[in-house]
Amino acid sequence: MKGKSEEELRRLSVELRFLEQTAEAIQSRINMVNAVITDLTYASIALEGLEKEKKNSELLVPIGSNSYIKAKLENPDKIIVGMGAGVSVEKTLQEAKEIVKKRLENLEKTRLSLQQQLSQAAERISEDREKFESLVAEMREEKAPENV
Repeated sequence: MKGKSEEELRRLSVELRFLEQTAEAIQSRINMVNAVITDLTYASIALEGLEKEKKNSELLVPIGSNSYIKAKLENPDKIIVGMGAGVSVEKTLQEAKEIVKKRLENLEKTRLSLQQQLSQAAERISEDREKFESLVAEMREEKAPENV
């Protein structure tokens, strides 16, 4: 019985480490998805604001580190949209808004799926920890009479 309990403890220990690493990786992916969602949300807000602007409106364009340049809006209906792999395409304002909206919807689905995976991993970690602690307690009880 003792060898079987020790083997089960080792198995649970390895499984717990694996599950904890998996949970950390999932959390990292959730953080990345959240960052992209935030970025796309800002893009969506900017596109909404552009709808109200007219040709030759003066804008402040961020260049990083809370620094801006003044620019004139030459054509409020033409937006350059990143399509991935370093490729950008000119789209109308409405097309750009739709692209951003779809990306946000897809990322929300991805985030939900990742959160479910994280929840399942956390549940499994909790179950394994309970088993682990229970086995340790049993093994201590088995050893207790020997020490008397």
